[in-house]
Amino acid sequence: MISVAIVTRRLKQGKTYDDFRKAWYHTTGFGTFSKLYTMLNVNDPREITVIGFVEMSVEDATKELEIDVKERLDHGLDNIIEPNIMRKFGILVSEDDFSAEGNIDYQSASINGKETNINEVSSNLHQLAKAIKQASEKRDKAKK
Repeated sequence: MISVAIVTRRLKQGKTYDDFRKAWYHTTGFGTFSKLYTMLNVNDPREITVIGFVEMSVEDATKELEIDVKERLDHGLDNIIEPNIMRKFGILVSEDDFSAEGNIDYQSASINGKETNINEVSSNLHQLAKAIKQASEKRDKAKK
């Protein structure tokens, strides 16, 4: 499965994207397909949204979340970003390419040409939510 994370933060006054990037950047990789895209809000350049795509099994989720918890604890962002953070996590269910000009035939949900098994996704959602909750609680407890 490919997990998707959308995390939005806002820089504190006087802080820059470069300040954020230096503190946020992972120095330990996940060892699997992991792409993160960062954007700045056109209406508020202090707002930074990172959209991450990480391929993992439900069984590997805990291990990969442990890496992220360690990174966040080792590279704190508290003095760079405001305390309110918007987080959304999910599982990728389809990738669609609407680049062609003109009519496009309907396609079933799929990723990399493989049709999505929505029953499997539904099962994995609960397990992934539990792993994320546990990792978040561990991170928050360690920060205190």
